[in-house]
Amino acid sequence: MAEQLKRFGIADLKKVTETGLTLTIQGKNPGNKIIALRADMDALPIEETNDITYKSTNKGVMHACGHDVHTSSLLTTARILNEIKDQFEGSIKFIFQPGEEKNPGGASLMIKDGVLKNPIPDAIIGQHVMPLVPVGKIGFREGPYMASSDEIYIKVIGKGGHGAVPDLTIDPIVIASHLIIALQQIISRNANPKQPSVLTFGRISGEGATNIIPDEVNIAGTFRTLNESWREEALAKINTMTKSIAEGMGGKCEIKISRGYPSLTNDPSLTQRMRKAAEHYVGKENVVDIDITMASVRFCFLCEGNSGNLLSSRHAQ
Repeated sequence: MAEQLKRFGIADLKKVTETGLTLTIQGKNPGNKIIALRADMDALPIEETNDITYKSTNKGVMHACGHDVHTSSLLTTARILNEIKDQFEGSIKFIFQPGEEKNPGGASLMIKDGVLKNPIPDAIIGQHVMPLVPVGKIGFREGPYMASSDEIYIKVIGKGGHGAVPDLTIDPIVIASHLIIALQQIISRNANPKQPSVLTFGRISGEGATNIIPDEVNIAGTFRTLNESWREEALAKINTMTKSIAEGMGGKCEIKISRGYPSLTNDPSLTQRMRKAAEHYVGKENVVDIDITMASVRFCFLCEGNSGNLLSSRHAQ
């Protein structure tokens, strides 16, 4: 990206963290107003099987979450604004953020490295592709929009042995099965039905065999919500229930909760201004409302790190 930006005639680039990048394009009266534009840019460990011109050239790695689109859009935006910088007031700060998919995440590391300083932005805007929005449409949502995201890792410890003599074992497979089902009650019986929450376990690993009960089972999942108070309460319940069930069935467990992103709330005033600008640019019929989503984004860290200023996230196709 640095090489591409230099081809556009933009040379004043700053490396932030190991693979992050930032730059500022100054217009007239550069200190008047400062807007930051952000794109995330890492890939995912997924094999790209469809045949497209922009297919990943790295085996087992692809941009499955649209980050190639985000980065391409921001690169082109930088090129355009650099060419017309004598036509707008203030300055535009560009943030190319790595580490979107794994804790602690590139946004938090970039903030620690000073990406929101020198200059300090008055507003931050993030764009995201949205497959459910038709091509040519731009979607907006004021207020709460995207969920928090925490990673949950549970190790269930039992006592392995032969499947023919289960009475001589403490079966971690059975304990793990009970855990996965029981923990769903936190959503169905403890969460306010009007409060969106998701508890999903996407990985379970027990290295036994058809007739061998293993010593331990590992489970990994995610908890997401739009309410920060309920987030704290639910994580505490997950921790307590997990340990109680494992101990009650004769085993024990180790649980690790990796704190991820907080929930994302779009600034209503800035979102309204952006929506009006979009309606003027592409026509009111091409600007739509979008619903809340339980997906998560590290853009919220940039919002929190720049608290007190106008903050928003724009999601568009």
